[in-house]
Amino acid sequence: MKYFGGVEGGATHSRLVICDESGQSVGSTSGLGTNHWGIGIPECARRIADMVERAKEEAGISKDTHLTSLGLSLSGCEQEATNRELEQELRNTFPGLSQSYAVSSDTMGSMYTASSIGGMVLISGTGSNCLLRNPDGSTSNCGGWGNFLGDEGSAWYISYRAVKVVFDHMDNFEKSAAPVEKTWALIKEHFSLETRLDMLPHCYAKFDKPFFANLCKKLAQNAENGDELARGLFREAGVHLARMILSLLPNVHKDLVKSGDLSVVCVGSVWSSWDLLQEAFIAELSKTEIHFNLKLVQITKSSAYGACYLGADSADFDLPRNYADNVTVLYTYTDPRKKAKASNGVSR
Repeated sequence: MKYFGGVEGGATHSRLVICDESGQSVGSTSGLGTNHWGIGIPECARRIADMVERAKEEAGISKDTHLTSLGLSLSGCEQEATNRELEQELRNTFPGLSQSYAVSSDTMGSMYTASSIGGMVLISGTGSNCLLRNPDGSTSNCGGWGNFLGDEGSAWYISYRAVKVVFDHMDNFEKSAAPVEKTWALIKEHFSLETRLDMLPHCYAKFDKPFFANLCKKLAQNAENGDELARGLFREAGVHLARMILSLLPNVHKDLVKSGDLSVVCVGSVWSSWDLLQEAFIAELSKTEIHFNLKLVQITKSSAYGACYLGADSADFDLPRNYADNVTVLYTYTDPRKKAKASNGVSR
């Protein structure tokens, strides 16, 4: 029996699945974050190996059994050079782990969980990233630059903007159009602040991106309860996420949308607040004419399955998979101009 592994790796946490030759999961586990930019390649490799061994034990697979392939779809794995370095670290330090490897970004795992021909993935979790892959294998991306250079529309960015808006208001540098009191109270509670000066360690010496981003969950609760500042932050995020999609549309190949739909796989915790994003997201999309539908879908299984599929494909093994079981439709956007043309055509 051959076994195939896949890892979904983020900055905060990771998940691994092992499938047998029929494509069925026989073992799974979770672990710490595996973004090598934050923890280093040796520690990243160690965490991956630890998850594999724990999942093998759960599945009753002998420790001496190599995986046929191990697909790694990890946050931070956008560069081929560092991807090869991670693979080599795994081969050298853990030689009995897997016979072959396929290392790619976390966006690829999400995409392959939903489709084999490509599409778009829009990640809005701790950070943000958007990737387009056409059927011929060509790719384009927008974002994925981390919190110093990007992460718009992410939980970190929403949290950062909350702090920034409140501090600018209190400095009388730029007054907020909405009351800041509830957001400031939330910031103080989350970071255990007494004064604004207590915020500085969280921005510098003790900066912890996942912890900072977790403020977003509380902001979402405030927004659901009607706080206008929090609602405005999510509207802003909706605009940013729509712009990421729009930035890649010129690169979409015709054969990717011959069905009339472009599949956009929406990944990350911020999408659980779709009701707060939706209005501004749609309004931003409507500024540009789009000749095909955008089908926003969410994967119902871990993208570790997509990583597993990638690994099996790289090992030239046709691992069975049923993509229809892996996704659910969040929303389908149709350009209002397209609707109007269709309506006019019917009336004639």
